[in-house]
Amino acid sequence: MSEHTAAITDVVAYMDQLGQQARTASTTLRRLDTARKNAALLATAKELEQARPRLLEANTADLARGRDNGLDAALLDRLALNDARIDAIIDGLQQVAALPDPVGEVDGLRYRPSGIQVGQMRVPLGVIGIIYESRPNVTVEAASLCLKAGNACILRGGSEARDSNAAIAACLQAGLAEAGVPEAAVQVVATTDRAAVGRLIAMPEYVDVIIPRGGKSLIERISREARVPVIKHLDGVCHVYIDATADRDKALAIAVNAKTHRYGTCNTMETLLVDAPLAAELLPRLAAAYADHHVELRGCPRTREILPDAAEAREEDWQAEYLAPVLAIRVVDGIDAAMAHIERYGSQHTDAIVTEQYALARRFMAEVDSSSVMVNASTRFADGFEYGLGAEIGISTDKLHARGPVGLEGLTTRKYVVFGDGHIRE
Repeated sequence: MSEHTAAITDVVAYMDQLGQQARTASTTLRRLDTARKNAALLATAKELEQARPRLLEANTADLARGRDNGLDAALLDRLALNDARIDAIIDGLQQVAALPDPVGEVDGLRYRPSGIQVGQMRVPLGVIGIIYESRPNVTVEAASLCLKAGNACILRGGSEARDSNAAIAACLQAGLAEAGVPEAAVQVVATTDRAAVGRLIAMPEYVDVIIPRGGKSLIERISREARVPVIKHLDGVCHVYIDATADRDKALAIAVNAKTHRYGTCNTMETLLVDAPLAAELLPRLAAAYADHHVELRGCPRTREILPDAAEAREEDWQAEYLAPVLAIRVVDGIDAAMAHIERYGSQHTDAIVTEQYALARRFMAEVDSSSVMVNASTRFADGFEYGLGAEIGISTDKLHARGPVGLEGLTTRKYVVFGDGHIRE
């Protein structure tokens, strides 16, 4: 046996151990009351606050290694921690603790002609495997949501965040221990060997759902090779359509925010669609605002007639997720042309309309087939925290089980419950 094969065998055995421990922990988690789960979340928040200097030190090491390895600006932005982001992580834990616990909720109870009552109860999924790149905050967000929803989780972060994730994992383990929750409820994979991912997505005996968060190549691989269900989105090709009736100042603010608030996120606008009657008036104002943010513009021929300094947009630009200060712009003839463009090139993630016409807003909401559809709001709001979910474990563009930002309810399933009083079937 080669050394390489021996190493993979060791990783497989290690992952099997994590899976067995997670499955055992999931049985305990199903029985945990809300108070105990909340205690673990709040204890973790306290540990993170106390460990703030260690977290920043570990993240500094990750960033330095990332720069040496040639990580691009978008990935470095996703990797970076600072005081504000640590504050947001802690706030997210506290918000999840304050959310109602969905586990055990029974709804839809109704009497049947036989006299029995039939309803549905929310229950945990079981064991969730989460594979992600760059963002160390995902380690806490994923753990908190899985725990509150009564699930054990196995977290496999990217090698570029290994020091940050190790420091965060120590806080998680301390928080669980303080609250008397099994430490195997949250397990962070300690190896960066790619074989760990291969095994995690191929052990349905231990893992119930896989959630990948990262680049398209990672998610495509997981979707192709997984032997357990996957909750995912591949691309975030998000659009803002500005209708001719739009309030000009609202349109300017939304279009600039949707693109420039952060470049490296999946809910950032990548294509701007402008109704033709408004284009000559609004596009120069938008171009000036984007120039202040050093955003490169790529336009259709009608756009370039108004903005001659814009580069020519090619076919691939309409389907590009830039994750960078680059924006494609197309002038369209009304809402039908805008929706046709979104239908052809969109990724069913997040799309927005800016309009003062109620009927057009209703049409856009009803007809655009995306996981989030917005009226007079920036696409950057497509986020679990902004939706009041506390945090999100990811955004799903699938149509089965969960869609859009996946929070607590997305991490549960339902089972039928039946109440009788000695009833027998005749």
